[in-house]
Amino acid sequence: MNKFESRQSQLKLDTDEGWVVQVYGSNRRLLCVLEPSHGWIFLIGCGVGLLLSVIWINAARYSPPLEPTPPTESPALHVD
Repeated sequence: MNKFESRQSQLKLDTDEGWVVQVYGSNRRLLCVLEPSHGWIFLIGCGVGLLLSVIWINAARYSPPLEPTPPTESPALHVD
């Protein structure tokens, strides 16, 4: 009976393993593999991009406007 009990304990599902997405082409060749680290890096990149855009917009809003340079007169064109 001990052998049967030990086998039952090995059949538990481990939900902490993560996930992997494999993308195959029409000819059954592996095109790319997406792992959990790819998802986390994508989310971190989106967060950093959003943070930079908010900082950029706030910095542009409170910075003094650029004064346009006065137009200089161009030399007259001499046509023969």
